[in-house]
Amino acid sequence: MMHHISPFRTLFVKFATAVLVTAFVSGTSVAAEKPGEITVAYFLQWPTANQVAQVERWYDETMGIEVNWRAFGNGNEMSAAMASGDVQIAYSQGLVPWVVAVSKGLPLKLVGVAVSYAENDQCVVHADTGITKENAKELEGKRVATPIGNVTHYKMLRVLDHLGVDANKVNVVPMNGNEAAAALSRGDVAMACAFGGPLVEMKRHGSVLMTAEEQEAIGIRVFDVISVRSEFAEEHPELLAEFLKVTDRANKAYIKNPEKYQPIIAEASGMEPDAAVDMLSKFSFPTTGEQLSDAWMSGTVQSFTQEVADFFVEQGEMDKALDSYDSLIDSTYLKKAKQM
Repeated sequence: MMHHISPFRTLFVKFATAVLVTAFVSGTSVAAEKPGEITVAYFLQWPTANQVAQVERWYDETMGIEVNWRAFGNGNEMSAAMASGDVQIAYSQGLVPWVVAVSKGLPLKLVGVAVSYAENDQCVVHADTGITKENAKELEGKRVATPIGNVTHYKMLRVLDHLGVDANKVNVVPMNGNEAAAALSRGDVAMACAFGGPLVEMKRHGSVLMTAEEQEAIGIRVFDVISVRSEFAEEHPELLAEFLKVTDRANKAYIKNPEKYQPIIAEASGMEPDAAVDMLSKFSFPTTGEQLSDAWMSGTVQSFTQEVADFFVEQGEMDKALDSYDSLIDSTYLKKAKQM
């Protein structure tokens, strides 16, 4: 198979270079005292069970420090913020941005699974195009809007490959979700891909190219991770374990009584209640016990991570993958949390 020179490769290289420089300039520090505060990255319009703990300040109470929450537009921005030291933990970072970052040498660890989903990350074809999965090859030569270097981008490439579409011949326009939704609504693009809130707008103008069930049938898994700056994890293992313990508490509270917590989550995520509830219905939040099983952190996450990395190399989106990501996928802190 011939490898093409992707129009995104330059963007990946520029991003990776910038964050690597930032990471190494910041240097490393000797294990220190418990910090007075930390900053956690998250997404707006992405309702998750742990936002109950975010709003009710369960994290602050259990960890004994101030936990600040900072919203980001995409997972690559989260990686850059962790590399610079501005952010210690990223909650619900996409697996692909994490893979891209650590493949370039950024000092990050994957320490848990935040949320599993498929229907909440989709590509929508504008109704006026008449394009479906059966004639998807007609996307060649047309404009498609998508974020790049994240799970949405990975899914799009996998789906196009499966449907026999030559990604080289698709005019891909890098856009974040809200921009992609706006472009689709104006008819500026034939298809737009996004996750979360923007999908609500996108689906008003077209239909998904492939359903979540169809994607899962060809081996596409969709989940976000809990990642952390390696230095923080090594210096403050107790704090990190406490963070994961509180997250598990919030997950279990939501699973037990979703109606009670949905309004809190909707407000925290900046969404209308009905839209948030609809999105939450398509999410699952694995408990600590579930995450420690073979279905997640004891095998599946490792193997799927390697598959994603190798696929991006094959597609020309990354220069090379690591031989193994296993050492960077660390369940130590989940195990510690379970014992607390």
